Amino acid sequence: MTLNLLDRLGHLSTTSLVDAAPWLRVLTPAIRPLVPGRHAVGRIVTAKAHRDLMSVIHALREAGPGDVLVVDAGGDDRAVAGELFATEAQRRGLAALVIHGRCRDSATLARLTLPVWATGVAPNAYAAQALPETGVVLDVAGVSIEPGGLIVGDDDGLVIGSDAELAAAVDKAEAIEAREKSLQARMLNGTSLFDVMNYDEHLAALREGRPAGLTFQSEPH
Repeated sequence: MTLNLLDRLGHLSTTSLVDAAPWLRVLTPAIRPLVPGRHAVGRIVTAKAHRDLMSVIHALREAGPGDVLVVDAGGDDRAVAGELFATEAQRRGLAALVIHGRCRDSATLARLTLPVWATGVAPNAYAAQALPETGVVLDVAGVSIEPGGLIVGDDDGLVIGSDAELAAAVDKAEAIEAREKSLQARMLNGTSLFDVMNYDEHLAALREGRPAGLTFQSEPH
């Protein structure tokens, strides 16, 4: 993996990535950004919390600049991270915090530069009594999350892949994003969506039972 790949991923939306590479894994949409408009990319560090804080604290101590700490809280009724934890994550240079579970101190977290994704908030937190379990493969709503993999997040969701998978997707994703920005600019200047889409041909093929595919054209018909 090169820094160039991380930089390129940092300029791509999750929608362009999954359009380019449907094999990439998408985390459950129940995990939402605490503050809209943030984008993050980084290498995954994992913590399996088992409704306890020790794994989360231990993983934070193991994480460093550019990492994304991904936590499986093991429950959804209490928080596993708050203002002090997130502030330390920001101080350590983490790229983001992703929680399959809840956070707290949301007003303070919203003022930090560290992007946070979680299923929601709660005022109370779990205890810190269990032996930590970090650096393990997580299963979050059926999606396998391996430590050392890459994750990209924005308002639309969180996408996971290996270095090789994302490297294979990035060229096509960049082309998709450039094309769609160009098409949107033309539409804002008055071009109809139906002038840049093969809708009639696609519909005719479907009605006739022929193979079909909906595409967008770089130039009007």
